Amino acid sequence: MKRTIMIFALTMGIVSANAQENKAVKESNGSEEKPTLTKEVYPQKEVDGDLYHGLTKKLTFDRMIPPHGLEVTYDKTVHIIFPAEVRYVDLGSPNLIAGKADGAENVIRVKATVKNFKNETNMSVITEDGSFYTFNVKYAKEPLLLNVEMCDFIHDGEAVNRPNNAQEIYLKELGSESPMLVRLIMKSIYKQNKREVKHIGCKRFGIQYLLKGIYTHNGLLYFHTEIKNQSNVPFDVDYVTWKIVDKKVAKRTAVQEQVVLPLRAQNYATCVPGKKSERTVFTMAKFTIPDDKCLVVELNEKNGGRHQSFVIENEDLVRANTINELQVR
Repeated sequence: MKRTIMIFALTMGIVSANAQENKAVKESNGSEEKPTLTKEVYPQKEVDGDLYHGLTKKLTFDRMIPPHGLEVTYDKTVHIIFPAEVRYVDLGSPNLIAGKADGAENVIRVKATVKNFKNETNMSVITEDGSFYTFNVKYAKEPLLLNVEMCDFIHDGEAVNRPNNAQEIYLKELGSESPMLVRLIMKSIYKQNKREVKHIGCKRFGIQYLLKGIYTHNGLLYFHTEIKNQSNVPFDVDYVTWKIVDKKVAKRTAVQEQVVLPLRAQNYATCVPGKKSERTVFTMAKFTIPDDKCLVVELNEKNGGRHQSFVIENEDLVRANTINELQVR
């Protein structure tokens, strides 16, 4: 009996203790203050043009290439003449259509595909010399300018509505060399008109074809050539080929030729009048010639037989002059 009373008293004590503990927890939860929500570090809305919640630097107006204004219409074609061959054209809207003029690599023709389109659009053009042009295009019943000539960019940016800090577009075939610098180098070689090489050339039928110099800069080779017509009959150039061939070819042996294509040409001559001369500067990717091969340059006359050719050895290539200064004026 005594043992039963002790067990009952112990059980009642445990129940009483649990009840007091639960009451204390309830009172504590009731008196606890709710946490206050603070403003997020990054706002949900972008304000004042701050992209990505203000974590990026704004583009300022000195980074902008100012666009040219251009008007187009449905019934007339607008032609734009660029100082170099066009390599890329992008139209901002299907309301425009554009393409190169037939037979001309530096002329773009633009017109509207629908009449009276309301929204202004844009057009971008990249040329072979690495220049970037941008236009804001709108519709006009009678465009003020139907034929536009874009000026050359080899001068101060303020005069051509172009920022002085604008960077040139780099093209794959020129590697790490700026197309604008390639153009300046060719102009400089052409203007200086030095004869650095005096032992390579060909003279037949009153026509003389000379190699005046070989230059190198930043992985590119420059060849300065001259055609002298000492006859009274004009010389029409059909094509010029550059190919690497074997020096000695045995009979009944297949001739292996590797054609080398010029990347650029300054003042490419197509016709040399009688008693006149013309010079051309060719730009090529860097290459060398094995000892058992040579580089053959062939000049072919159109509708004629006064063809010319000369040979360049590897020792001539490796002695190419390095370009350290430019002279373009």
